[in-house]
Amino acid sequence: MAAPVRVGLGFDVHRLVKGRRLVIAGVEVPHTHGPQAHSDGDVVLHAIADAILGAAGRGDLGEHFPDTDPAWKDADSSRILERVLAMAADAGPSPAIGLRPAGGWRVASADVNVFLEKPKLSDLKQMMRKRLAELLKLDAGAVGLKARSLEGLGLIGQGEAIAAQAAVVLERI
Repeated sequence: MAAPVRVGLGFDVHRLVKGRRLVIAGVEVPHTHGPQAHSDGDVVLHAIADAILGAAGRGDLGEHFPDTDPAWKDADSSRILERVLAMAADAGPSPAIGLRPAGGWRVASADVNVFLEKPKLSDLKQMMRKRLAELLKLDAGAVGLKARSLEGLGLIGQGEAIAAQAAVVLERI
């Protein structure tokens, strides 16, 4: 008998460069730098999408949305997440990996850590949680979002990069 729930882990990281928009969890954040990325580089939505794909047995983000595909150039990452949610819900074979994983999954909860030195996200975290809940079709209480500083350590701590890690629980539809 198949498990009634699955857990997935996702991660994304991008270098920050001057002149790009900074979008985190579907919310534009005022800042001078944004992610160097093929799409809009929303690390939170990418980490969540990657976690969903893994839990659903659908491969990873790079397999389905390669940075060589012009269709995803500067794309709003909410479109990527919508596509991933549909893939998890579909019980058909995964074209990117050639397997027929057990489908019919939806997100039951999500929890995310955002690693960023500046800007501070304190005033935006509730708006981000609300946006994530909307995108995932969840009650805001089923979505966690924490902002983490690396206390000046490494590229993230020096303000040169942003990263996110996500855990999701999928349940059968």
